[in-house]
Parts: sequence; C-alpha cells; structure tokens
Amino acid sequence: MNRASCAQLPPVLLVSNFLSGWDGRRTYAEDLAARLRTAGVQVRNSSHFSFKPARLADMVLAAMGARGGYEIAIIDVYSGQAFLWAEAAARAARLAGKRVVAVLHGGRLPEFAARHRARVARLLDSADLVISPSPYLQAALREFRADIRLLPNAIDLDACPWRARHGVQPRLVWLRSFHRIYYPEMAVRVLAAVRRHYPDATLAMYGVDKDGSLAACQRLAGQLGVDGAVQLPGVVPKEQVGQRLAEADIFLNTTNVDNAPVSVLEALACGLCVVSTDAGGVPFLVEDGVDALLVRPGDVEAMTAAVLRLLADPDLCLRLSRAARARADQFGWESVLPQWLELLATLDGGPGGRH
Repeated sequence: MNRASCAQLPPVLLVSNFLSGWDGRRTYAEDLAARLRTAGVQVRNSSHFSFKPARLADMVLAAMGARGGYEIAIIDVYSGQAFLWAEAAARAARLAGKRVVAVLHGGRLPEFAARHRARVARLLDSADLVISPSPYLQAALREFRADIRLLPNAIDLDACPWRARHGVQPRLVWLRSFHRIYYPEMAVRVLAAVRRHYPDATLAMYGVDKDGSLAACQRLAGQLGVDGAVQLPGVVPKEQVGQRLAEADIFLNTTNVDNAPVSVLEALACGLCVVSTDAGGVPFLVEDGVDALLVRPGDVEAMTAAVLRLLADPDLCLRLSRAARARADQFGWESVLPQWLELLATLDGGPGGRH
C-alpha cells in the first residue's frame, strides 16, 4: 500500500501510555504511532499525562472526540488498573459511534481474566477486532473471543546491528523496566555465580525503575561483592538500544511474567546469545536450543549453567546467533506495518462487527 493509498485510510486514535517525555521509556504504542504517521495515516494519541486520574480522563475525552475526529480507536489492553482505562476508553468510543480495536498486552492478562471473567468478556466482545501480539495470549484468551487475530510486535531491524557470536566474552546485558515481576535481582545473582569461573564477567542493566527494584539490585550487588562489575546507567534512549545491546554478547531475560517482549526481539536481532526464563509467551517467541536457551523462572542455577555453557561452546554460540537474527527478521516493521495498514483498510466504513 503506497502513501497515497494510506492517506485515504480512516484517521486513528491510539489509546495507550505515551510517557517517554516523563520517564524516557518509549513504548511500543509510540513507535506504532510514528510508523503509521510516516505511512500517511492520520493518528491522534492519548495519553501523555503521568498523573493517573488525568490520564484516564484524557483517554476518555479523546475517545469521545475531544482531540479531534477519528474513525478507529486502537486501545491497548493491560491487566490491573490499566484495564479500567481500556474499558472506559472503549465504552466512550462505542458511544461516539467509532470502531474499536483491542490490542492485548502483558503476561498477567490471562491471570487477570480468570479473576475478572465478566469484565474481560464484556470488553473483548464489544470490540470490532481483538489483536494479540503473541500466540500465547491468543490461546490463553480464546474462550473469551475465538477470532483473536495475531499481529506481532515489531522492531526496527536497521537499528539493531547484527554480529555473529562465534564464541562469546562474559559480557552480560539486561534490559527491562526494573519491576519485581521481571526479577532483575536474578541477573545480579547470575553474574555473581558466573564470576566464580570468569572473574572478568560484567553486567549492564538498562531500564526505568518502577518499584524500587533498581535500588534492590544495587544493594544485592554490594552484598554479593560484584557492585564494581554491574553497570546501572538507567534508561537508554530507544534509538540507542541496538547499540547498547550490541556491546554485549549474552542477553539475560529473567522475567517471571511475560508475553512477547520487544527487548528479547531486539537482542535476537543483534545476534546476542539469549538466555531467558520460559515464562508466559517466551516459548512461543523462541525455541530452546535453536535460537535461545530457556530455563525455569527463578532458577538462578540453571541460568548460570546456561551462561557457562555458552562461554565454553563457540559453535553453540554461532548457531544460536545466526538463528536469532533469522528469527528476528520475521518481526521487522517492513513486514508488520503492512499488516496494520491492511487492518485499517478492512475496518474502514463505520461501526459494526459484533454488536
């Protein structure tokens, strides 16, 4: 679809968190908005407010048309308190006579759905289309909506410099929000264990602190005597993520809850050897022994063993590195953005669907 054709597509409202101006963390919704605009689609978005009540009010008002006209509301659906925002925005959009696309996010959504079945069923049934970025959520929420469409998260492949890892150095990297569900302390514990065999091993940890977990990592590093080997520079600008990842050789994903993490995709695209827990949607994203090594959530010993295995086996590193880039190539914006444009074209024409 060329730019002229895209200009004929209906204007869109993206309802999600657009908070990079506050915490420096650029969300996937911000990337999607930018890509759609570049393709020629008119895009409005909500919300950039950090104060949660103001954010909720802004989302509802935007869905009612206060930010200008639109035809399709693309609403990110997370669990917890954020689910309320999706409910309110979807209801306002329907009352305004707009089409609604619900986009599922977060590894905790299946657990939330089990506790709040009526609310989840009502929201998903009200949408004209429900999208999941992973087969994991698609399967987990199938009982609420059988026609959930798979549309993967995308990454900028050009911003992810690939390098074949035929043998690796003990340079570890972790990139995520510092939050207890991602168990960042596990990475520090793995580093300490690895340094018993490789005293020069280092760990760089990038991300915004959400609940005090960054300070917890600092304390733990001091207690384990590895504080001099752990770098905690904070948030890395989105345009620098690929370069920072490429400086390392082994990527650690320590999460206890997950769906389709963009950070893992970016690490794969850079050719890093990925060692991850097999939480949630991760096994749907990578295959153990093919393009990553997977361990049980919270198993520090197993993750340490996987890292030591990589450090001792150059051929394994090369095989994983090549397969990692091949896997990541499936998630470039070049292939994902046309799917979004096709979706918008099929939804053009006013409200309808399951109502």
